[in-house]
Order: sequence, then C-alpha cells, then structure tokens
Amino acid sequence: MSDPKPAEFVQTMIDVGETKVNTSSRDLLLRGTMAGVILSLAVVVAITTIVQTGMGVVGALVFPVGFCILSLMGYDLVTGVFGMAPLAKFENRPGVTWGRVLRCWGLVGLGNLIGSLVVAFLVALSLSNNFTIEPNAVAAKIIAVSTGRSAGFEAMGFDGWMTCFVRAVFCNLMVCLGVVGNMTARTVAGKILAMWLPIFIFFALVFEHTVVNMFLFPLGIMLGADFGIATWLNYNLIPTILGNIVGGLFLTTLPLYLTHAKTAPSLSARNAEATPAQQEVSAA
Repeated sequence: MSDPKPAEFVQTMIDVGETKVNTSSRDLLLRGTMAGVILSLAVVVAITTIVQTGMGVVGALVFPVGFCILSLMGYDLVTGVFGMAPLAKFENRPGVTWGRVLRCWGLVGLGNLIGSLVVAFLVALSLSNNFTIEPNAVAAKIIAVSTGRSAGFEAMGFDGWMTCFVRAVFCNLMVCLGVVGNMTARTVAGKILAMWLPIFIFFALVFEHTVVNMFLFPLGIMLGADFGIATWLNYNLIPTILGNIVGGLFLTTLPLYLTHAKTAPSLSARNAEATPAQQEVSAA
C-alpha cells in the first residue's frame, strides 16, 4: 500500500478533528491525562540524558519517544487539538460548533494538566528521596531551566513575554507537523519516523510547549526554584498557550487544509471550463 497523498491525509485530519470534537467528556479527560503522564516522563528522560552527556542534542533525540508512544496509544495533547479540532468547523461538519471545539480544547488541556501535576509531584518525591535530601544534578538542572524560562522572561518584561510567545508559535508548528506525520504513513515504523523528526526540532531549539511546561515548571517549584505560580502563568504558560494556538492552527493545519482540502482550480481545469473564444484569447 502506498503512502497517502496530502489531499488524502488532510481529509484524515478533518475526520480526526470531527472525532475529537464529538468525543465524550470522560474520554477527552482520560486521554488528556494519560498524554500528560507520558510526555512528562519523556521530559525527565530527556533532561537526565542531557545531564549525563552534557549534550542538549542527545536529550532532543530521546524526547520524541514520549510523543510517539502517546500518539500510537490514541492519547491527546492540547497542542494537537489546537490544530485539528477547528478543521471540522471550517468544513461545516454536522453538529460541530465553536463551543464544542473550545470544550475539546479545555477538557484535553485539563487532562494534560492533571497528568502533568501528578507526575511532577511523584518525580519531585523521587528526586529528593521523599523531600529529605538536597536536589541532585537532574533536579538542579530542572530548577535552572524552569527558573530561566519564567523568572528570566519576567526580568525582561514584555520582551520576555514576546520571546516566549514566538518560541511557542514555532513549537506548535513542529508539534502539529508531528501529529500530521502520524497520518502520513501506513506502518508503525513510518509513523514513528514522521513524528520523530519535527519533535526533535522543537526540543533541540528549546521552543515552548504547553504540556511540557505544565510539568516542568510546577516540578521546578516543588524542588525549590525561586519563582512563583503567578510568574509561571504570566510569563510562560499564558504566552505559550497563545503561541501554540497560532503556530498549530495558522501555520500548520490551516495552510494544509486550504491548499489540499480547498484547493484552488488548476490552470488546466480553468482552461477546460473556458469557452472556445476564451481559450483562443488565452492561447494568443
């Protein structure tokens, strides 16, 4: 079986968006929670390898394993539904409203947050021997990263907020390409490769991902990082969410939808529809 062409997998994207919007609240919440659990553990694996090797690129090579696992299991990240769910509304699928799209975003995001916070607490407990020892090297790295991308942005003011926003735009451009990649191959190996490449890019370039940040920053606070929840929300999570919406929807899924599902008539088609007189003028 050949791999699907863009016009085919874009139809799959629309179908997936419709399915997500019409999924029950229980399932959206459960799938979102499990996605948060798996992605959070992938963050820990990536940071651990960075500490062990001293090379950020090694962490970037390792991190996509979590994304691939949760995607193959049918779990949901809010970053993915930012891009997929609206397509069903653009296509005017029956029963799909903007209210249901926002419901989908909200429930998946809530599930992601629950899973991320649960794992953050358990990882904090594990790294500190039930909060009885000073942070080890991995914990110290988590504290440094979370502080730099929250309090560090806060110290820059609006410039820091915009930096986080732009990094989030680029992040979900890559992440939604990873989601689409899962639809562009027929085999598990092909799906993994198509997902791995853009996720590697996002992590290697230190872009901002909503669900990663739902885990990493609360974990930093639990381990003793010197910033508060308000700083994390105002200078990281909020601009990250907004940037992820822009990047995933307007730079990834919407362009694919417009050029492959709403394709403009080709030159040959326009010529075929033209009158003989118009064809003579065109030929002249």
